Amino acid sequence: MPLHLVKLCVGASTVDDQQDWVDRRVRWNQERGRGRVHDCVTRMRPRRREELLDGGSIYWVIKGNVLARQQILDIEPHRGDDGIERTAVILKPALILTEAQPRRAFQGWRYLTAEDAPSDLAAHHGKQTPPELSAALADLGLL
Repeated sequence: MPLHLVKLCVGASTVDDQQDWVDRRVRWNQERGRGRVHDCVTRMRPRRREELLDGGSIYWVIKGNVLARQQILDIEPHRGDDGIERTAVILKPALILTEAQPRRAFQGWRYLTAEDAPSDLAAHHGKQTPPELSAALADLGLL
């Protein structure tokens, strides 16, 4: 069973904002010959790498709610321009909308078990609620 990460999406107030960031980062990586991928650089290295690579995703918290995820392709070392060793989580560029799940603010990332991860919206037989409405309903405790 895959293990996931949950991470705050700093600077994005909507899923569309996050998609714009992903699109810019994918273009940047393509221009540098890294392929059509999104990379999320983080200070800490996940110790449970193999579990994350077994179908794991990063679940993005946007304005206090998990609203989307991206599948993890790889986890690799990354040296920043400042010479500091970090970790790059390599992701598929597609954002997959999820049910809204409230999350309090935290720093860095956290592990998320498959049992605790929100369902994809596509799993609801095409009945998609806009992410912002899902977030508002979750804030009210109605989801």
